[in-house]
Amino acid sequence: MSEIKSHEFDSLVARKPLAQSLFLIFGPDRGLVSERAAQIARACGVALDDPFSVIKLEAGDLSANPGRMVDEMQSIGLFGGDRLVWIKNASGEKGISDGLQMLGNEPPRGSYLIIEAGDLKKTHALRKVADSFRSVVSVPCYSDDAKALNALIDAELGSAALRITPEARESLISALGGDRIASRNEVRKLVLYCMKEGVVDAHHVEEIIGDASAISTDDAVDAILSGDSAGFLHAVEKIVHSKTPLFLVLQGCLKQFQLLDQMRTEMDEKRVPAAQVMQSLGRGLHFKRKPVIERALRTWTGPAIAREMNRIQAAILQSRQKQVLEESIVLHTLLSTTLQSAKRG
Repeated sequence: MSEIKSHEFDSLVARKPLAQSLFLIFGPDRGLVSERAAQIARACGVALDDPFSVIKLEAGDLSANPGRMVDEMQSIGLFGGDRLVWIKNASGEKGISDGLQMLGNEPPRGSYLIIEAGDLKKTHALRKVADSFRSVVSVPCYSDDAKALNALIDAELGSAALRITPEARESLISALGGDRIASRNEVRKLVLYCMKEGVVDAHHVEEIIGDASAISTDDAVDAILSGDSAGFLHAVEKIVHSKTPLFLVLQGCLKQFQLLDQMRTEMDEKRVPAAQVMQSLGRGLHFKRKPVIERALRTWTGPAIAREMNRIQAAILQSRQKQVLEESIVLHTLLSTTLQSAKRG
């Protein structure tokens, strides 16, 4: 196994040429998965605009032809040179894990493989295969912590020679996280707004990034987890009226499911009841929210939580890529999650 920690990633892509050629990038932060996959692709040295050198595939494309990944890796480019096989949205496709098993024994020379996946448990077939070979580099991508968000803010503002006040930084960090691409786009939007100001102040963050009040955001998330469609729509109406971006509700919902995932994992691994997990991992929750979270913890299974996190992550990425449709994407996604909660309740 060759797993790269977050702080080791920059030194990995700085090596030229790359020491290894097989990469599995996975985790709950789909934006960070996409960003790091692109960085590795650039580090490979393959001409990314050459369709004969870069083969991009959706994981679903390999279901009907599971051997295609290995065939593409072993093929020789039409005009010579290195090749890159880039697979997106991998999950439980057996052809991908079987193919990686074959390639791990003897990686083809002159070919690189990048597999993008969602949040994979240690017991997932694809992770188990990757962990069994030193020739495969695993790059886990988890949601940014305060240190990573500070580094992101410093990098984006530094490129524009902007400074930021401590109050503005604190406010900005509280509004970011959950998805790297979404966070980066929000900071870049702030940079464009403050380009001629020289200094980013707290009122700039409030005007551009926005901030849903904790109560209204929590009300929406709690309604989603309770399967209460009417309550959710009422909370959304208040948020829209306050001119707060709906995206923050999607972000808050993702963070809540990440906590549920952590709690559910402890329940399943230690075989303890939901109430006991709430006493340890749920201590930071407001007392009024604890019954809602505990009910959700009982009704949502581990695999169902993982699927929902992947779906919300995909919606976050899509809303950033198609900002004109952001509100529609957010509402559709959250209503779907609300209906799923209602069925389970």
